[in-house]
Formats: sequence, C-alpha cells, structure tokens
Amino acid sequence: MPKAVSVVKVSGHCLDDPELIKQFASVVAQSDERLVIVHGGGLEISQLQRRLGIKPRYVDGLRVTDADSLALVEMVLCGSVNKRLVRYLLAAGVDAQGMSGVDRGLVRARKMRHEALDMAFTGEVASVRGEVINELLERGATPVVAPVSVGEGSNFNLNADPVAGAIASAIGARSVIFISNVPGVLADGQLVACLTRPQALELIERGVIHGGMIPKVESALDVLSSGVPQAVITDLAGWANRGGTTFIATDAESRVSEGKCQ
Repeated sequence: MPKAVSVVKVSGHCLDDPELIKQFASVVAQSDERLVIVHGGGLEISQLQRRLGIKPRYVDGLRVTDADSLALVEMVLCGSVNKRLVRYLLAAGVDAQGMSGVDRGLVRARKMRHEALDMAFTGEVASVRGEVINELLERGATPVVAPVSVGEGSNFNLNADPVAGAIASAIGARSVIFISNVPGVLADGQLVACLTRPQALELIERGVIHGGMIPKVESALDVLSSGVPQAVITDLAGWANRGGTTFIATDAESRVSEGKCQ
C-alpha cells in the first residue's frame, strides 16, 4: 500500500536557525509518510528590505509586494532559503528537490484584490498542477516549494499557508501540518489535541484563541474547506511526537473523543 502524503508548511523562524533547521531535516528524514514541504521566509525578506532602504509594507497581515520587493522575495525565497533548506535535507539523507511555484507552472497565481490598496505583485492561488508534485513523489523525491508563483505577465509573491493548502488539495494529501513556534492551541494553559470547525470558531469567539493564533487557526480551517481531511498546528517537538492540535471537518465529529482525534 502506498504511503500517505502530507504537506508540511514550515515557518521562516525555523529556517534561519541552524539548530532548528537541522532538527526539522531530521524529523523529515524519519517520517513514515511521503512529504511535500512548503516554506516561508518573511523575516529574512524584511531584513534584506531594511538593509536596502525599502520599508516593508503590510495590510491585514499580508506583505504588499512592489516591483523592487518582488525581486528581493525571489532572491530570498527561491534562492537562499530554499537552497539552504534543501542542503540540510540532503545532509539528513532526504532526496530533496527544491523548486518554486513558477517551475513547470506548478502554482498559477492571480493578483490579490484589496478594496483599499493596490497589492501590486502580491498574489493568490489560481490553480495547482498536482501532477508535477505527484511525479516527484513517485520517484521518491521530497519536493521543497517556495511560494513564489507564476501569473499573467509576472511572477507573484504568495503567502505560504494557502499555497500549502492548495497543493494538498490538488494531490489528495491526508493533511497539512503547520510548523511554527507554538505547540498548538492552548486553553487554560493546556494543549487542545483536537478541534472541529465549530469548536475552533467558538474558541475564537470566546477569546480563548486570540492574537497571532487566530490567523494560524484560520489557515487550518481553510485547509479543511479545500477538502483536505485534517490540518495540524504544532512545533517541531510536537510534530516529532505526533502532538499539536489537529483540526478535522465537522462531518468527522464522531472521531473526537475526550478531546482526542481517533
């Protein structure tokens, strides 16, 4: 029986720390699943922008990417971050293949619309060629994807979270795992192991899920909306030990027992 496939989205904070990236590569090497890795790198982009005298601009938490910034995004994400991650994965024994959404037209993008601002070269997913990823997986390779994607007349900078979800949907992945610097959703200081959509929305309404955790949870719920069976928010230690908070669709509520996914 073929191994299950999961998409792992790793945040930029893991990718500029040699010890963390080494740990990440080790967990990937030991996984019993076939994996597709999608990575961010926003911190390094902002650092380079400031060094070059370009002020980072954001709206609703999203980077506004002008022409100069797009060139930097391509340099950082498709270049230094992607190749650094591939290098560590290779050293751990993983047959990693670095690429971006541009390569082979993997991810087609369109310009993101905003009612108050021109988002310039900030884009959103239009479509994904799932067969590009599946061909690599069938050859035993682990795709490592930077979220720069191809659109009409230009490349676009996309947020890595929706790119991970769109790739997972296109290839029929079992789950999307969001690796960040938090172990998962906490309630009264305790990790919540499993949430359905209604439960997650209730925790947001009650203020239990707040601040920076809200967009993380919204990304997990978007994954469920795309038809992927589950999403997980966790940190490196949680992923290595099958921990974190798992989100499952409402029609799977029977699988939730005493806060644990069955």
